[in-house]
Amino acid sequence: MSILIDRNTRLVVLGMTGREGTFHTEQMKAYGTSVVAGTSPGKGGSTHLDTPVFNTVAEAVDQTGANTAAIFVPPPGAADAIMEAADAGVGLIVCITEGVPVLDMVRARSFIHETMAEPQLVGGNCPGLISPPHHAKVGIIPNHIAVPGRIGVVSRSGTLTYEILGGLRDAGLGVSTCVGIGGDPVLGLTFKDVIGLFASDGETDAVIMLGEIGGSDEEAAAEMIGSGYPKPVFGFIGGRTAPPGKRMGHAGAIISGNTGTPQGKVDALTGAGVPVADTIEELVQLAVEKFGAQARP
Repeated sequence: MSILIDRNTRLVVLGMTGREGTFHTEQMKAYGTSVVAGTSPGKGGSTHLDTPVFNTVAEAVDQTGANTAAIFVPPPGAADAIMEAADAGVGLIVCITEGVPVLDMVRARSFIHETMAEPQLVGGNCPGLISPPHHAKVGIIPNHIAVPGRIGVVSRSGTLTYEILGGLRDAGLGVSTCVGIGGDPVLGLTFKDVIGLFASDGETDAVIMLGEIGGSDEEAAAEMIGSGYPKPVFGFIGGRTAPPGKRMGHAGAIISGNTGTPQGKVDALTGAGVPVADTIEELVQLAVEKFGAQARP
């Protein structure tokens, strides 16, 4: 079953003919994702990577049945691309683009909540999603790093996403779906949203959550988990050694007053019954201890 993407995903790539769009479309197709269309204004009617290119998302949806969109459009046009995909009736939008202006994302998120019956935007500034059991990938997560399994992963950090996927793989464990929600101040789906989806997923037995300093997303997820979440959750908070007063990493990694502190997040999660590891290696070990896997030679 997985969450958000599976074998029924029919992907349209906005900005497919650009350098980044081309490279990652090739990778997504190689992984097994059904990439049915691309868009690039002015290039409609052509093909790229043996895939039809359209001028608009509406045309792509109408002629190919695309139900998911990946955004590889440069920052100045990324928010408009998100809104165009939502207006065309796409059910899931994944914005990979980094550096989208905050006010643009506020406008785009407001638009999709008004337009989509069940708003599903991942990102921006995210690595996307991958579901190894279904050979489906939308985004930039390396093809070789994830293997099929029954652990759901949700993360704010792209690099930490790759580290936990590699660690689980080397320990003999795998994932049902991995979702990188991104590290910007204004995002689509949150930790709470994604963990909520994992709760009802028959292919997911446990969840790993990788948070970081800044914002209150982790605390909101902890509140939901503490109210009676049905599956084990293991956590990690990045940036716990960040010097006070320094902005670290993502644009959303900003501590405001007492909100967003690493210790506050750790306290919220442990209070909800979530074991919080100090390192990625310890996080993998928590999963190994739960499921009894042995590390691969």
